[in-house]
Amino acid sequence: MRKGGILLNGGVGAASRLKSRPNHPKSADMSESAHIVCPRCETTNRVPRERLGDGPTCGRCKRPLFDGHPVELDGPALARHIAASDIPVIVDFWAPWCGPCKVMAPHFERAAQELEPGVRLAKLNTEEEQSAAARHNIRSIPTLIAFKGGREVARQSGAMDAASLARWVRTAIA
Repeated sequence: MRKGGILLNGGVGAASRLKSRPNHPKSADMSESAHIVCPRCETTNRVPRERLGDGPTCGRCKRPLFDGHPVELDGPALARHIAASDIPVIVDFWAPWCGPCKVMAPHFERAAQELEPGVRLAKLNTEEEQSAAARHNIRSIPTLIAFKGGREVARQSGAMDAASLARWVRTAIA
């Protein structure tokens, strides 16, 4: 069932009934769910946190919610991921002509393999999405921004290798 752009297993009525029964075995599962935005169709899915590593799929398009690769986003999709995701979103603001961006790209890819599904790694092309870059006050590239709970929690400019990037992410979202 859909409500407000969120796919709910068991429907809204079932969720509200379970919340009103705190001793019900499934009530803990409902409160321990994470909202995850599908990287393909942008539907927000509710996934039990303990199942994030089990290869969850989107309730709408049936494709994996995580595939070990950074997600390419445009401005509106970036806003949706930041606002609707319960997991931290790390965004690489880059441009195709940027040498350091090209050097960092495979390291960002490796970091996605290591950090998913606890963190969503995304890329935004600042040449194609200049308004989104301006909205986030991007002054140099590559710039990484960590978002948690819909807010920016950390920012880092300059290229990093995969190990440094993973270390920075873990520190930023702690």
